[in-house]
Amino acid sequence: MKNMTMVQAINNALEIVLTENEKVVLYGEDVGVEGGVFRVSAGLQEKFGEKRVFDSPLAESGIAGTAVGMAATGLKPIIEMQFSGFSYHAFHQIINQVSRIRNRSRGRHTAPIVIRMPYGGGIKAPEHHSESMEVLYAAIPGLKVVIPSTPHDAKGLLIDAVRGEDPVVFMEPKRLYRSVKQEIQEEEYSIPIGKASVVQEGSDITLISYGASMKEARKASDTAQKKGISVELIDIRSIYPLDRSTIGESVRKTGRVLVVHEGPESYGPGAEVLTTVIDEAFLYLEAPPRRLSGFDTIAPYPQGEEWYIHTPERIVYELQRLVEY
Repeated sequence: MKNMTMVQAINNALEIVLTENEKVVLYGEDVGVEGGVFRVSAGLQEKFGEKRVFDSPLAESGIAGTAVGMAATGLKPIIEMQFSGFSYHAFHQIINQVSRIRNRSRGRHTAPIVIRMPYGGGIKAPEHHSESMEVLYAAIPGLKVVIPSTPHDAKGLLIDAVRGEDPVVFMEPKRLYRSVKQEIQEEEYSIPIGKASVVQEGSDITLISYGASMKEARKASDTAQKKGISVELIDIRSIYPLDRSTIGESVRKTGRVLVVHEGPESYGPGAEVLTTVIDEAFLYLEAPPRRLSGFDTIAPYPQGEEWYIHTPERIVYELQRLVEY
């Protein structure tokens, strides 16, 4: 066991998959020599060489497009979009090639590509570095979308993503990169994509979140417990595929649910989760299902982040409202 940050855990996962499968290649802007803008891949080029870990031109469409060709001919590319806001330049390739090549070729070709990208606010960066627009990827048929909230989950989910045959958008909450440490095993392990984690069991209300927002959700859950509210806390870990059975089972037990995410409210992941609640547990509800999301605005400049990102106190307030309904 070793105490690791999320950056260290992802680096450890990348080292494991590069070691166990010579077909795995890792590349992106500054990924090789510098180890990425957040140093997530630091040291890997020195260990595996420039043919396995290398820098790309500053062209997101080119990064995704070359990955399709590599995957179709037997390689397993892990590509990095330096920030999630930069990945929009690669939408043509992601939507029309990465997600569809298996269907278009009737299974003759697959695209086992892992598209890594830091996302979300909290590090005082400009708005196109700080967005939480994961719903754009979850709405694309053929893609899986994974968003870990702990070093342990980041490592296990990334290993599972690389070993699979489906394209995965792997979004990394950059404000958790170095702000959270956790004891995890240095040996390989994997966590299946599409399985939620019941972080804490409770009986009064179900609190559902993922990724960056889990940090505030955990603090809010602890505070609510001290106020006498028994919170069942669920980290869904992947927004597609969504673990509908775990969500339904929990809400049937508690009768109340609050979903928390950082991205905008309209058409966001919270709406999909609450639709799942209606489908799975409508007759068990004791209060209206509610979402607590970001605002339907562009992510603010650094001085506005404290008003945009949920505080634990705001989450506790919403939990109390639902329990007292």
